[in-house]
Amino acid sequence: MKPTRNLCVYCGSGPGKQPAYMAAARTLGKALADNGIGLVYGGGSMGLMGETARTVLENGGHVTGIIPEFLTQKERMLTDVQELIVTTTMHERKLTMFEKSDGFIVLPGGLGTLEELSEVSTWAQLDQHTKPIIICNIDGYWEPLLTLFSHMREEQFIRPGLDFKFDVVNQAAQAVPAFLDRIANMRQTVPVKPVRQTM
Repeated sequence: MKPTRNLCVYCGSGPGKQPAYMAAARTLGKALADNGIGLVYGGGSMGLMGETARTVLENGGHVTGIIPEFLTQKERMLTDVQELIVTTTMHERKLTMFEKSDGFIVLPGGLGTLEELSEVSTWAQLDQHTKPIIICNIDGYWEPLLTLFSHMREEQFIRPGLDFKFDVVNQAAQAVPAFLDRIANMRQTVPVKPVRQTM
């Protein structure tokens, strides 16, 4: 049975330097399964991506993997998920992940993770959605980015009226409760979906 809510998790396809990152992936995966929330993620079996997905599956949860065809070998596509979608382009992958998700959780990761966070944050800034965005600042990993956000506000490149809402938690165990709290308190609005483009 498919869950009624799904969370998209953005994270690295590598394990990272600190053991705390992989531990956070396992904690988050179990929390998703325990709360009956489906995982939507990038479809790979490596790094934090794979660890999160496998933990959800091991705990009886539902996983939707979405991966572009050209990455199926490079990121070692995880095939034993309940729903696997192979897309043609990266853009199609990201839009499909967005459409299938009720919110976004960001674990440590590299350029791809940063780009995904930036994109959904920009859409929120432009009033294209109101879905919760939760940044997991594991061991202070995202501190430089949070400092940059503050710098952007100080320099008025993120201006009043063009801000965007996100929550920051320091432990993976806090991510799902933060999402559920945001959902419970959200304004009842109908978000405008980003336009699907062809590339």
